[in-house]
Amino acid sequence: MVYRTNYAHPEFGEVTLASDGESIVGLWMTGQKYFGGTVNGEMAPNDDLPIFAQAKDWLDRYFAGEQPAIAELPLKPNGTAFRLRVWRKLMEIPYGCVRTYGELACEIAQEDGREKMSSQAVGGAVGHNPISVIIPCHRVVGSDGSLTGYAGGIERKIWLLEHEGANMKGLYVPTRGTAL
Repeated sequence: MVYRTNYAHPEFGEVTLASDGESIVGLWMTGQKYFGGTVNGEMAPNDDLPIFAQAKDWLDRYFAGEQPAIAELPLKPNGTAFRLRVWRKLMEIPYGCVRTYGELACEIAQEDGREKMSSQAVGGAVGHNPISVIIPCHRVVGSDGSLTGYAGGIERKIWLLEHEGANMKGLYVPTRGTAL
C-alpha cells in the first residue's frame, strides 16, 4: 500500500508526498510531469504517518533556508538500476551547486571503465526522479548553462536554485528546444 499527503509552501506551492509507510517513495509538485509515475495503483490518503511528519519537518527546514541532510530521510525511489544510480549521484550535488548532464554521464562512464555515456540517458533518469526537491534534480543543467528538463517546470527550477543561493550567472532559459 502507498499512502499520500500534501504539503504546501506559500511561495513554492503544494507538493504531494508518497510513502510505503516507512520510507518516502515520492514527492511531486502539482501539475508535474510523471506525477505518481513510479507508484503502482492508487495512493491512499493518510496524514498521520510518522514518516510524513519527518518529511514535512525536513521541507520546513529546507524552505526556511537550512540545508538538511538528505540522509535524514529514509528514501525508497522506485526505478531501474541505472535510474537509481543517477539519483544517488544527484544526492551528492551540494546545496547551491549545479552539475551538467554531461558531467554526470562522464562520471558514471569513468566508474564503469567506459570511454563515454549518453548525456541523454542521464537526462532521462534525472527527468524521471520521483522524489523531487529532496533528491535534487533541479541542480542539473545543460552543458551550455541552459535550464532545461525540469519536470516540475522551469520556474520552479529557477526558484529552487535561487532559494539555495546558486550562482545564476551564465544560466539561462532557452527560448526553444525539446527539453523545455
